[in-house]
Amino acid sequence: MSRKYTIGEGGGAIWQDREIRFDIPLQATQLRRGETLVECIDAVEDTKGNNGEHGCLTISNLRLIWYCTKYPKTNLSIGFNCMINITVRVANSKLRGTTQALYVLTKFANTRFEFVFTTLLPTSPKLFTAVQAVYHAYETSRLYRDLKLRGSVVHEKSLLLLLNEEVYSKVDNVWNLSSDQGNLGTFFVTNVRLVWFANLAENFNVSIPYLQMKSIKVRESKFGPALVIETLPQSGGYVLGFRIDPPEKLKAVTLEIQRVHQIFSQEPMFGVVIPSKTTPTPFSFTRQLEDSELIMSDPQPDPMALYFAEANKMEDRPPVYNPEIGLAVESLPTGVTMQSLWSVL
Repeated sequence: MSRKYTIGEGGGAIWQDREIRFDIPLQATQLRRGETLVECIDAVEDTKGNNGEHGCLTISNLRLIWYCTKYPKTNLSIGFNCMINITVRVANSKLRGTTQALYVLTKFANTRFEFVFTTLLPTSPKLFTAVQAVYHAYETSRLYRDLKLRGSVVHEKSLLLLLNEEVYSKVDNVWNLSSDQGNLGTFFVTNVRLVWFANLAENFNVSIPYLQMKSIKVRESKFGPALVIETLPQSGGYVLGFRIDPPEKLKAVTLEIQRVHQIFSQEPMFGVVIPSKTTPTPFSFTRQLEDSELIMSDPQPDPMALYFAEANKMEDRPPVYNPEIGLAVESLPTGVTMQSLWSVL
C-alpha cells in the first residue's frame, strides 16, 4: 500500500535551461513559469549560422533566444546549463565586417556546438555584459536547481540559507535509509528544496530541489513505512528513502512536502538573480507565422551542422582546390557544401 504524489503540474517538464533547440515553434520561445526576461537586444546577428541576417537576442534567466527578424521561425534556444565557455573574440560579419563578437561554446547530447553573436550597433556593449552577467548568476545559483550530495549546506546544525529561501519546518528524528542500519538526522523543509543531514556528521547530507523531484510517496520498506522521493533522470534518478516515526508524523511531513511542491510548481524559483537598474522591455515577434506559411522547395541542410564545434577533431583535413572561390581550402565534412556554408535561407 502506498500513497504517491507524481510531479506533473506547473507547466510541464523544464527543458529551457538544459537543452539546445533549433527552429522551434514560436510558442516554445515564450517564457515559461518562473522564467524572467533580463534583456532584449535588437540588431544581433547569428554570425555562424545566419551570417548577414538581422535578428534579435532575448536573454532570460534560463536561456538565450535568438530569432531572425525576417523569418522568426529561424531561431535558437540555448540553455545556460549547456554552456561551457563564453568569450569575446573577433569575427567576420557580413553586416559589420571584422568586429568583436560573443562566442558561446556549448555541449548538449554529447555534441559540442559553437555560437557566434555580433551586435550590429557599434556603441552597444549590452550583448557582452548582459550575457556574461546572467551566465555568472546562473552558475553561482545551482543549489536552487541541482541535487547536491555531501555539500556545504549545513553549519552547526543550521541550514545555510540561499537568497530568498525560507525554512517552513524543521523535522527531527528522520532516518536516512541509504544504508542497512540507517542514519539518524534532521529534515529542513524550505520554499525551494528539502535538505537532510546526519546528526553525528552534518557533512553527510543531501539537498533536493523541488525542481528535481519526480515523485513523493509513502511505501513499505524493510524498516516499515517510509517516505520515498524519486528524482528526475537528469539529476541521477535517485530513489531516496526516509523513515519518520510515528506513522502520523510521517503522513503529516509527506503531505507538507507535497503541498509545498505544488505551490512551488505554480511559480518555480530558479534562483538566478541579476541586479538591474532598468526594466527590460517585453519582447514579441513582429509576425506570428504558422508552419504552413513556410514551405521550402529545396532540401535544406541540418541547421545544427552549421554550429558544430568539432571538439573531437585532432588535425586539419587535407586541402583541396575549390573552383567556386578559386582557392585551396580544407576539405569539408561529409554532407556539407560550400554553398550551404554561405546560404543559410
